Amino acid sequence: MNKLENPLDSDVAGPAPRHQTTQVKVGDVTVGGGAPIVVQSMTNTDTADIDGTIAQVAALARAGSEMVRITVDREEAAAAVPHIRDGLLKRGITTPLIGDFHYIGHKLLAAYPACAEALAKYRINPGNVGFKDKRDTQFADIIEIANKNNKPVRIGANWGSLDQELLTKLMDENAASANPRDVRAVTREAMVQSALLSAARAEELGMPKISRRVPTTPSISDSPRPAWAPRASWRRPPHSASCFSRASATPYAFR
Repeated sequence: MNKLENPLDSDVAGPAPRHQTTQVKVGDVTVGGGAPIVVQSMTNTDTADIDGTIAQVAALARAGSEMVRITVDREEAAAAVPHIRDGLLKRGITTPLIGDFHYIGHKLLAAYPACAEALAKYRINPGNVGFKDKRDTQFADIIEIANKNNKPVRIGANWGSLDQELLTKLMDENAASANPRDVRAVTREAMVQSALLSAARAEELGMPKISRRVPTTPSISDSPRPAWAPRASWRRPPHSASCFSRASATPYAFR
C-alpha cells in the first residue's frame, strides 16, 4: 500500500517573507516589486448583461476590490466587455477588468479585438485552453494577442483545471514505478509541471524571460522541490496564479 507523503496534520500554512519581483501594471494597478497586496474579486453576473455587470463591478470597487474578474465565455460576453469598461469610466471607476477565459478564449479575443483591448489582463489555465494538438496552438494564439495588446496574462494551475493529459502521464509512470508515490503527491507534481511548462512556452512566444517560480497554495505547500525544478525557481506564494507581462521580468502571485 502506498504511504501518504506529507500527511495533512503536518501541513502548516503561515506568513513567509515576500519575494522581490519586478512590478507589473494591470491597468492602473501596480502589482509586485514591493507594492501592497492587491485585492481581486469576481462578478457572478452574466457578463452579457452590461448594466448588471457594471453595477456589480461598481459595488465591488466601492467595497475595496482593486481589480475585478469577469467571465468571458461566449460571443455576447466578449462583445459586452468594451461597453462595460466604458460604462464604468463614465461613473469614474477605473478598476481593471480581468477576463476569465475557458476553451474558446483564443477565438473570442481574435474575433472581438475591442474586448482584447478593453481588458486589463487575461486569465487562463493550461487545462482549460484546449485539448490535445489544439491546446498548443490555442495557447499560442492567446499569448500572441496579449503581446500585441501589451497585456499581462495570468497562467494558473489548480486542482479544478489541471492538464489531464499531463496528469495521466505522471499517474501512469507512477503506477509502473517500483516505489509508487501517494496519488496526492503525483497530482501536486502535475500542477507544478503544468505551470512551469506553460511559462516556458509563453517565453518562447515572446513573453519576457522570467525567473521561474512555482505557484503553489497552502494545500500543496508541503511539496518537495521536484528534481527537474531549479532550486531558484521554487517558492510558495498564497495563490496558484502567475502573471506575465511584456513589461515584466518576473511573474507575480496574488490572492
